[in-house]
Amino acid sequence: MQQDVSKDTAQQAFVKRLTERAAQIAALLDGLLAGEMLPGEIARPQRLVAAMRHGVLNGGKRLRPFLLLEAAEMLGGPPDSALRAAAALECVHCYSLIHDDLPAMDDDDLRRGQPTVHRAFDEATAILAGDALLTLAFDILADPATHEDAAIRSRLVLSLARASGLGGMAGGQMLDLSAEGRALGREAIAQLQSMKTGALIRQACEAGAIIAGAGKPELEALQRFGDLAGKAFQLADDLLDVTQSTQTLGKQAAKDGDKGKATLVSLLGVAESGRIATELCDAAIGELAPFGARAVWLANAARFIVGRTH
Repeated sequence: MQQDVSKDTAQQAFVKRLTERAAQIAALLDGLLAGEMLPGEIARPQRLVAAMRHGVLNGGKRLRPFLLLEAAEMLGGPPDSALRAAAALECVHCYSLIHDDLPAMDDDDLRRGQPTVHRAFDEATAILAGDALLTLAFDILADPATHEDAAIRSRLVLSLARASGLGGMAGGQMLDLSAEGRALGREAIAQLQSMKTGALIRQACEAGAIIAGAGKPELEALQRFGDLAGKAFQLADDLLDVTQSTQTLGKQAAKDGDKGKATLVSLLGVAESGRIATELCDAAIGELAPFGARAVWLANAARFIVGRTH
């Protein structure tokens, strides 16, 4: 009983911390998308700004920014730099969701319990909102306000570009679309998921280390943690798709099966997939051993990833 109470208390503390971090990110994104022009801009069309805000300021756990912020803090990185890098990462994540929801891709009407951007506005505006968020992300990272060291800013730009582009998230989305209705093996599914979903989670951890000026051992340990956490996240997401309702998820449930998506859950079943998700969580936490008690929030994030209900 005492162990259960301690577990519940730790979970409550984590959710509180996650909520506080999400509020920090939302406040910064709100300011970045307030409508004021930046030097070099000619105009900011208000309909486009409104669509971007709809796609970004609509709640969400902000888990990727959370991982970046906690990795940076654990290693003594500057908080303001980490916050801006986390906002840039969330811009890329939200752009991907806006485009992923489009009729040409997953064709979803709901995201985080609200109409998707193309439903609230129109398809063309949704495409442009995603484009603008993607470019805003690199605007944020390249801005001297993010870090005084141009070399650090350059590394952050390269890290996010590699994670979100051809060999990362965008490439993974292409593989995912190509796999619809096809039978893929476990390795092929793992590869597309590590690109589509895992790449940005890995980048979050990597960026935190970059901001803190971490050495190679620390950087590589966080990269491995992020890689394993990303795999666990996608597996948990696939499990939720078949075990939870649309109301609970805030988006259409059972979409993967309806569209013939290639997932480990469809290949291995719910029970085995749940077992693997737990193994991935334990392995991810194992990578944090060199950091000791400093890694408590990252370790709890891994546990949250596999234990969440939406």
